Amino acid sequence: MRAGDPFSIDILAFPETTLILIAAVIEPLRAANRIAGQEVYQWRLTTPDGRPIETTAGIPIPVDGAFETTGDRPLFVVSSYNWQQYNTPSTKRLLSKAARSRPLVGGVESGTWLLASAGLLDGHRASIHWEDKDLFASSFPAIEMVTDRYVVGEKRMTSGGALPTLDMMLEIIRRRQGHAIALEVARSFLYERDSSVTAMLPPTTTSFGVADARLARAIKIMEDNLARPLKVEEIASRVNLSSRHLQSLFIKAFNVSPQVHYLALRLNAARRLVTETRVDLAVIAENFGFSAPSVFSRAYRHQFRESPTDTRRRAVPR
Repeated sequence: MRAGDPFSIDILAFPETTLILIAAVIEPLRAANRIAGQEVYQWRLTTPDGRPIETTAGIPIPVDGAFETTGDRPLFVVSSYNWQQYNTPSTKRLLSKAARSRPLVGGVESGTWLLASAGLLDGHRASIHWEDKDLFASSFPAIEMVTDRYVVGEKRMTSGGALPTLDMMLEIIRRRQGHAIALEVARSFLYERDSSVTAMLPPTTTSFGVADARLARAIKIMEDNLARPLKVEEIASRVNLSSRHLQSLFIKAFNVSPQVHYLALRLNAARRLVTETRVDLAVIAENFGFSAPSVFSRAYRHQFRESPTDTRRRAVPR
């Protein structure tokens, strides 16, 4: 999962897969490439016979070819409806052979059933769509079925539907590129509408899967104070929480501290100016609350693994 390692995946899709499920796997990776300004993720889309994916919407998706069992790429098995029809002995042999050389095998929605039927999840934790959890648990007692939306293990990954798959791909990006990039990818799929205007407004993190109203208010305070960062203690006080309680809410929601999330918001906002404008870097540093350009540059390099100057040099003018 290290950011310096290439992450090129094979996707094996079965007929009657939904469009949104394919998009949930690919679109976060595409967005991460765009935000990173370079191709940090690659994917190869395949089917068992090399024909276009027959989606439930009746819209075929072209593929790169027929699936090849041998290879050293992580494999994501994607399936939605009527997986039983494709759970043939030949499919089980295909998946079993492929798993021998793959460093990682993932089951996406009903793809988890196909992996389980091939015996590839025995001894592993797995997640499945909530409608199927009881039947799945009784059918495969050698698999530790959990109620989590997704499971990311060392050798196996599973997700329980389209939105959990999106969460799983965001977790991959977070582990490889860090919280700031993953946060920006998530925000790229979201926007908020104001009933008084017709224009699309910039997204706020308050719509990024935050169920706790106090946490949402704390994030909104952060977003409203990027230029002059507040202390976490003050933010906690404004939402009637202790600093420790606010810390626990951030860990539970994002697996990072409030300080890390706040810094990610500031660096992401700064990065947009770095890539999309010619504003002086010293001015950008000041605009987002960094005490000196050198402090900004160190924080930027630590988060994005390159300097602001390097990012600007690579950026495509808009």
